[in-house]
Amino acid sequence: MDPIGVVINGVTGRMGREVASLLCREPDLAPLGAASRSSQRGELPLPDGSGSIPLSGSLEDVIAGADVVVDFTSAEGAMSAMETAARHKANVVTGATALSPGDLERAKYLSREHGIGIIVAPNFALGAVLLVHLAKIAGPFFDYAELTEMHHEAKADAPSGTALAIAQAVVQGKGAAYVAPEAEKQTLQGTRGGVYQGVSVHSGRMPGRMAHHELVFGALGQTLTLRHDSINRESFMPGVALAVREVVRSPGLTVGLENILGLG
Repeated sequence: MDPIGVVINGVTGRMGREVASLLCREPDLAPLGAASRSSQRGELPLPDGSGSIPLSGSLEDVIAGADVVVDFTSAEGAMSAMETAARHKANVVTGATALSPGDLERAKYLSREHGIGIIVAPNFALGAVLLVHLAKIAGPFFDYAELTEMHHEAKADAPSGTALAIAQAVVQGKGAAYVAPEAEKQTLQGTRGGVYQGVSVHSGRMPGRMAHHELVFGALGQTLTLRHDSINRESFMPGVALAVREVVRSPGLTVGLENILGLG
């Protein structure tokens, strides 16, 4: 069987560079091209020194022959990549975390109209996906829940897409909102964080961190803590590889890695 041909959209970003290394390690995945809006048209040396691939500021220039586009840009960049990929009958795997309901409807339409697979995953770390699953299971047994997420200082959104997915999962599991006690007096505004259906959510940003999520349930005389830590970006690559292999045989829109792990 021929390797799956992959084009990386957002290759000059940290995740894009990690995906390039992944493709060099996996014999059934082949890097075919790369795009980054800040790049000039030329060649990108592969990280393992095995050669180079075409590079451009436009995905359109490098997508020919690709089976899959792996996108790590922004919500806007992901939607643009889907439009381009659909025209070329290429499948899409994206880590965009700020897609709107309208964006997802458009992605569903593109996948059906053009017969391609699109996988949208807010987190590719398998442990983080399992945390969401376990949170949903534990949710019905508690009335109080607090969530803290901590990331590197360059992360653009707060809270993280994974944190929102965790909060949504515990509310879905419980089937009702949680109790979020309000302080009688806040000497520092915003100390209690944001609140989603009674789940208090706190965000931390500083150098030295990658991606960390800690969910604490509370009940009379006890707490239950679920925590996942991504120490480096390599932690996301097994999930990316899994999604690339799955998307070529799964037409339509799939949201969340849990749905290709049998946890949906």
